[in-house]
Amino acid sequence: MRPSTNRRWPTLIAATATTLLLTVAGFTGLRLAAADAGALAATPGCGKSPTLTSGRQSITTSGKNREYVLRIPANYNNSNPYRLIFAFHWRGGTMNDVATGGTSGASWAYYGMQEQSNNTAILVSPQGFGNGWANSGGEDVTFVDDMMRRIENDLCVDTTQRFALGFSYGGGMSYALACARANVFRAVTVYSGAQLSGCSGGTQPIAYFGIHGISDNVLNISNGRSLRDTFVRNNGCTAQSPREPGAGSRTHITTAYAGCRNGYPVQWAAFDGGHGPGPVDGCSGCEDGTRTWTKTEVWRFFSQFGGGTPPTSEPTSTPPDPTTFRLRSESAGRCLDISGANTANGTPAQVWDCHTNANQQFTQNGTTLRVTGKCLEAPANATAGARVQIWDCTGAANQQWTINANGTINHQGGLCLDVNGNGTANGTAVIVWTCNGAANQRWARA
Repeated sequence: MRPSTNRRWPTLIAATATTLLLTVAGFTGLRLAAADAGALAATPGCGKSPTLTSGRQSITTSGKNREYVLRIPANYNNSNPYRLIFAFHWRGGTMNDVATGGTSGASWAYYGMQEQSNNTAILVSPQGFGNGWANSGGEDVTFVDDMMRRIENDLCVDTTQRFALGFSYGGGMSYALACARANVFRAVTVYSGAQLSGCSGGTQPIAYFGIHGISDNVLNISNGRSLRDTFVRNNGCTAQSPREPGAGSRTHITTAYAGCRNGYPVQWAAFDGGHGPGPVDGCSGCEDGTRTWTKTEVWRFFSQFGGGTPPTSEPTSTPPDPTTFRLRSESAGRCLDISGANTANGTPAQVWDCHTNANQQFTQNGTTLRVTGKCLEAPANATAGARVQIWDCTGAANQQWTINANGTINHQGGLCLDVNGNGTANGTAVIVWTCNGAANQRWARA
């Protein structure tokens, strides 16, 4: 996928990236309302008849003329506070590339946020000087402040729901905002980024999602890990080395960090690929804004922070169900059990005589099933017959389950939780298999 019909993806080289490592000067402009206030905070534009319209806008900031593309939701309601999302282009890209979605079209506009937000967000695509984000003297951060002030004086925005995202140089700019405006933005996403636009501050918590390819030869994945770890520390998360996919796996692994301060989650997605924001699982080297998994995961991360309510640390907007339960197989008469009460990643699931020990006590958090502090999963890209196991919770598709009214439990991969071979003995493996509704695929809470 190319960003537009007449532009190629950015080709940053190491020497260029090095020269772009800048330090942002201190900001002396207006400090905006804190983003972690919890209660919905409406802007002066609420209740007004707007003068701004969707399309190209100009603004004078730091004594210079700057431009951005604005998209106001269809059927805009001036009494409804909207999310505000800033999307930053890559080196050599433009505001129009981001706003149009390039060759992928509307499905990839604003990195897919136009599609995913479905008219619940005001979207902004700013233009960088020289098609980049050097942020000299903090001028690009000030540019964002000034755009925000104008937009919020004219349109109705929920100030607890401001977000930023960007790819490559645009990721560096999003990181700069995470550092300098952690009390203004609720969350940021950095695609394949590095510290290219400086980091003035960088000591306050902010919800953070980093995405990077393991084979990125423009900005090595070590850059993305370093940015992530800044907010692992700031957010009080438990340090870890998240699982990452192997070369040739053609997949991605998303990890939600544990231990983070309530409301300040950190998420990390590593994928088998290079330098790009729109990878596609199962397709080597593919970039396609229509098919990519990144837009749905980023939107899930952003939308978990419900307007006007305190955010949660869950990587999904579905409230957790704290009730503990066992799952008894209808055919075996035994319960879903984690082998040997082991808590190590990769420990397999089985059926065993029902008891009250922790390795049979499950909770449902959104669409995850959790036991002994881990998540039940099928291996990534599992096929029929794959053994079910436990692993650190990542929020990835292979850890998503749906408990149906008939007792079957669907895996997001399209298979069902199954007692292997219709077995009844203690220790019989639990697998995923083609859904058929048979007794060895029906489970009851016990």
